[in-house]
Amino acid sequence: MSEKLPSREQAIQFLHESGCSKNVIKHSEKVAELALEIAEECKEKGINVNLGLVEIGALLHDIGRSKTHSVHHAVVGAKIAKSLGSPEPVISIIKRHVGGGIAVKEAERLGWPKDIYIPQTIEEKIVSYADKLIEGSRRVPIERTIKKLRSEKLPPSSITRLQKLHREMLTLVGDCKCLP
Repeated sequence: MSEKLPSREQAIQFLHESGCSKNVIKHSEKVAELALEIAEECKEKGINVNLGLVEIGALLHDIGRSKTHSVHHAVVGAKIAKSLGSPEPVISIIKRHVGGGIAVKEAERLGWPKDIYIPQTIEEKIVSYADKLIEGSRRVPIERTIKKLRSEKLPPSSITRLQKLHREMLTLVGDCKCLP
């Protein structure tokens, strides 16, 4: 990665300066904490993971919530991160973290720019997954998140993608004590 990652302190400062609420910042810190635990577990199993990217991507994943709390916070957040000079891998984590990812047709229906919105790299997958296991600032089981998303009438394809991401993470980290 050629572009330098902001420090943890700079990332938190970006959240404050962008206008994120205390709750969003606390949530982001908890997502970063869990994402790092998952990433470290992956590393212990010999998987190549950029821990710095996971931490900063997780801290900034919800920066778009400074402007909207809708699903659009992913695209809005990517624009904010870009304007702050964030490296492309951080921007990708932000735009791909929602749900288990957003498919091309769904993104089209949402009016989003043509792009890939499904996590591709291990770092993107870890942040997206950790985000689904933190409700507010508490760790919750994936089943609770899936039940909540079903009650919000998300398309079955979204639930299926999240379940696939869950299985993939379990394959990588097994019975990691970090998972709720």
